[in-house]
Amino acid sequence: MKIRSLVSTACLSLALAAGAFQAANADTLRADAALKADQSDGTISRYIYGQFSEHLGGGIYDGIWVGPDSKIPNVRGIRSDVVAALKDLHVPVVRWPGGCFADEYDWRDGIGPRDQRPVRKNNWWGDAPETNQFGTHEFMDFIDQIGSEAYLSVNVGSSSPKDMREWVEYMTSPGNDTLANERRKNGRDAPWKVAFWGIGNESWGCGGQMRPEYYADEYRRFQAFFHKSATNQGLKIASGANAEQYEWTDTLMKMAGGEMDGISLHYYTLPTGDWNAKGAATGFGTDQWVSTFARTLKMEEIITKHEAIMDKYDPQKRVGLFVDEWGTWYDVEKGTNPGFLYQKNTLRDAVLAAANFNIFHHHVDRVKMTSIAQTINVLQAMILTDKDKIELTPTYYAFKMYVPFQDATALPLTFTAPQYSAGGNTIPAFNASAARGKDGHVYIGIANMDPADNIVLSVDVSGLKVTKVGGQVLTADKMDAANLPGEKALVAPVDYKGGKIKGNQLTLDIPSKSVVVVQLN
Repeated sequence: MKIRSLVSTACLSLALAAGAFQAANADTLRADAALKADQSDGTISRYIYGQFSEHLGGGIYDGIWVGPDSKIPNVRGIRSDVVAALKDLHVPVVRWPGGCFADEYDWRDGIGPRDQRPVRKNNWWGDAPETNQFGTHEFMDFIDQIGSEAYLSVNVGSSSPKDMREWVEYMTSPGNDTLANERRKNGRDAPWKVAFWGIGNESWGCGGQMRPEYYADEYRRFQAFFHKSATNQGLKIASGANAEQYEWTDTLMKMAGGEMDGISLHYYTLPTGDWNAKGAATGFGTDQWVSTFARTLKMEEIITKHEAIMDKYDPQKRVGLFVDEWGTWYDVEKGTNPGFLYQKNTLRDAVLAAANFNIFHHHVDRVKMTSIAQTINVLQAMILTDKDKIELTPTYYAFKMYVPFQDATALPLTFTAPQYSAGGNTIPAFNASAARGKDGHVYIGIANMDPADNIVLSVDVSGLKVTKVGGQVLTADKMDAANLPGEKALVAPVDYKGGKIKGNQLTLDIPSKSVVVVQLN
């Protein structure tokens, strides 16, 4: 049974607007909002739309790398269909090689002639053989092909500062030193530009099971040998907390905050909250739709509390918060290797992605990057592959709809939303954010998390001259509607025709369980 009430929400502003809603009928709700187009909340970093690709299941092999001799069209072994799809997303950054895999990874395993590279066991993910056919050169080629930037995870758990220093020099040195010449011998003359370096991954867990004090000392030790130069301007990102580990953030900021450029945060959404029985990716009911959104919306509280801790030690907000692992985590699909983390991707995932984008847009002064887990074939993927076929998932299309928000100017948008309750959980029916894009147009992104009812949203746009309302909408009849590899997408954006403008009043008809991005001209 569903229950309705009011919940106050603000997008890109912590202040709440006075608003109201009423049920026009059983299927339509009403809400009011106000857009302050003459104000700014800062810039929405394009890096908020980052990706994460780990050596895990089909995330790299089959997903990105098929090898130069494959019948699947490729450029130097990298799938051409995947490259084309990711270029359309304007992917700003990709984090690699892990994840847990990173803290067992020896970067030297992945350089030199591929037929001479060692084969290792992937201890973290299904004991699969790691052939090391995809290493540093292949990853940077992939980055270049999709027009992105690199975020490399350094092995802290089972490596040394010497290994890190040598990897950095191998990649970024322009000189005549041995490491630079080794890079040249392996086919790359000019140094690479690496935008971000993660010093460890989940050091509280698979990255070494360290105490925060111990990791803070380890971070300080490693970063002391991270030598910045004219060709190495990469930012140093400390391995931060898991979800509500606020003590971890406090200790790191207190002991090492002055030596870092950013600190990471990981938070996954499980429908049940139980790691032993997380919930299914498909075939779920309304109760698990709502419980999934109730848990993902905790992202707002978690970010806010970590930010408050960071503000104690860094009131100038110099240190960025990098949510470099986030997304849904379900029980794996039946018949697949449990260590490969393969799950289907549905309309629910697309709406959830948009809801998180809107949350990240609240925090542009501190959240400087996020990386969804993961790009291909793993967890909340953009793309699922089946031999020579690919599927662009509903999440892929949510990312594509929000491309105009990359490096846009955040605008305050305040509103009051109805609530939706089911199965003992209550969520706001929608959340939203607004920005002025680099093209000069104003965009409003809306995630309607209500699985049953349309919402008519009335937005006061006083001070903004609007003559035309357009955009895109993504929805479907079923909560677990999904796409299939090689077939026309069932869940994909279409032109949005539910907007009207009259004077200073913008009226938006938002379908249930949908993502809407409105463009105002």
